[in-house]
Amino acid sequence: MHGKLFRLPASVRLALQRKERMGEGTRKLELLPGVFAVCRLDNNAGLPDWAMNGLFFSITRTAEELSVVCPDAQVAPGVQKETGWRVLMVRGPLDFCLTGVLASLVGPLAGKGISIFSLSTFDTDYVMVKHEQLKEAIRTLESAGYDVKGACE
Repeated sequence: MHGKLFRLPASVRLALQRKERMGEGTRKLELLPGVFAVCRLDNNAGLPDWAMNGLFFSITRTAEELSVVCPDAQVAPGVQKETGWRVLMVRGPLDFCLTGVLASLVGPLAGKGISIFSLSTFDTDYVMVKHEQLKEAIRTLESAGYDVKGACE
């Protein structure tokens, strides 16, 4: 092949770049047990005791709201909430210099019309999908090269 430049197909180049950016360990997901809710409280509300139980919850305050993610069964009566979310955790910890982790998850899901809610922590990322879209989301992510632990529920 003297004189000719061999170029990999775009799909192969993209896959190699993705693997380089993300690393092997980040291609593993774990489905957390339970059904979760995303709640909205007033921006000046105190931190809700009812939300801070269990192995997974998140509380974020902005100038406009106090947003809470917690198990659906724990939400106090009368709280504005969107229910029926399942949580997929990227098995980490992830290095802060990694790029494309969320994009590699949400891109395929968006392509199938699957809505998500995402959260990030110091160690890893979480993608939440509605329970009724969970099977399709898992099939989509497995087709994109992810191994999903706990997907047999």
